[in-house]
Amino acid sequence: MFGLVRAGGFAAALVMLASFSMPSIAEAAPAGAAAQLVQGPQAAPIATVSAVTAEQPGSTPSATSARPGFAVPQPAATQPTRPAVAQQHRPLHELVISFVNFGDQDSEEMCLVKAIYFEARSETIEGQLAVAEVILNRTASGLYPTTICGVVTQPAQFSFIRGGRFPTPDTRSEGWRKALAIADIAINGRAQKVAPNVLWYHATYVAPSWGRRLTRVARIGTHIFYS
Repeated sequence: MFGLVRAGGFAAALVMLASFSMPSIAEAAPAGAAAQLVQGPQAAPIATVSAVTAEQPGSTPSATSARPGFAVPQPAATQPTRPAVAQQHRPLHELVISFVNFGDQDSEEMCLVKAIYFEARSETIEGQLAVAEVILNRTASGLYPTTICGVVTQPAQFSFIRGGRFPTPDTRSEGWRKALAIADIAINGRAQKVAPNVLWYHATYVAPSWGRRLTRVARIGTHIFYS
């Protein structure tokens, strides 16, 4: 009996000694593992917020970025940002000023240049572009000839055409230079003033009966445009 008591006491002593010498789980874990336990839950929300702000630069913070306890990472100063529309499409007047392709027009584009010059050279460049776009819209409409020259020289359409022929332009004038630039801008779609379904216009000082059957969409300078 006494031997059993002594054996039990000896076992209890061994358990107590082991409890003092065993390190805790937190103490035994490597430093890297402890860092992962702290940073892991925070990494996913921060990455999600970063994706939202990168896709919508300058936008109002989303519900994700507004969650308490999560910092929204700020983009580095050198990080490229998505260009704004104003940077992608230069203003019309800059496109006109920077035009350099003089003498590089084929016969179709030259018909458009002459139409702009004789029909709208006294208008603003916006008004000239709108006239050019109406001519181009007609070529794609299925209601008019499919070529620029065919649209412009069609009988009873443009008053400056006489017997299917163009008058002689002053190719040394500023108006001619602008017409060359506007034609190039319109053909290449570098700017747009009226929609593709706008096929008609007339001067503000006349009131043709056909205007009452159409939808008026804009007045640009001394021209009223219809679809």
